[in-house]
Amino acid sequence: MVNEELPAALDRIANDVDACFDAILPVPQDARARLIEAMRYAAIGGGKRMRPLLCVTTAGMLAVDRETAVRVGCAIEAIHVYSLIHDDLPCMDDDALRHGKPTLHRQFDEATAVLAGDSLHALAFEILSDADRLPDPFTRAELVSCLAQANGANGMAGGQMMDIVAETSEFDLPTVTRLQQLKTGALLAASVEMGAILGHLPAEGRRSLRHYAHDIGLAFQIADDLLDHEGDEELAGKALRKDAQAGKSTFVSLLGADRARDQARALVDQAIGHLEAYGREADLLRAVARFVVERPN
Repeated sequence: MVNEELPAALDRIANDVDACFDAILPVPQDARARLIEAMRYAAIGGGKRMRPLLCVTTAGMLAVDRETAVRVGCAIEAIHVYSLIHDDLPCMDDDALRHGKPTLHRQFDEATAVLAGDSLHALAFEILSDADRLPDPFTRAELVSCLAQANGANGMAGGQMMDIVAETSEFDLPTVTRLQQLKTGALLAASVEMGAILGHLPAEGRRSLRHYAHDIGLAFQIADDLLDHEGDEELAGKALRKDAQAGKSTFVSLLGADRARDQARALVDQAIGHLEAYGREADLLRAVARFVVERPN
């Protein structure tokens, strides 16, 4: 059963991503050492690696070499990790824990955390522009464009700005949905899209995969809101219930926990429905969709 295969797939992608970052980020014997050590601290040995898993699984359905797909997945993860480093800073969420260990600015210092985030952001595009690893210039350009759009003002950073504004504004359900489509959904969607780009799937052939990614992105955030509302801080490895304390509108505050849970499950069913054109090669994507609402942290 694929549900039994998913833990092994999660373990494998975590090991692959850690190995990739370990190889990409050797510590130099000069004054930059502290910066690289900070980047390694944030990038290696933490997180669910959901974004690389989506990229590698989608690419694998299209017969892409796994090593190539893992490197592209690491580019996406570098963006995700940079966003978490900056999100944890005192000027943003001011968090003390991430993945069960001190946040980067607590372990090192704020200036190093800013530079480590900046450097991981740059690293993502270094990986995608490596002509030796990705020889097709059209593929490189499309990958760079996709990740840049998902990362900027029309993607993750735009969603983060909306999230800051949410602390002093009352958002309705469509606005919260838009916020989360940008803050969380954009990078998840890019992970699937970039796997399809690696597989040379034409843009018009990606529609069902885009719909799948859109739905799991929203389901993922609803599940996050539920975990923040009723989860275990020790399992989560971070502080919970901060949104409620800040007075932010969330899916849970607007819908209630039961309706939010039902909505997440409906989105997962809808996401799986978008994969009906695919056979067993998409079973892992189906399992990932279910995991989105079943995960404990």
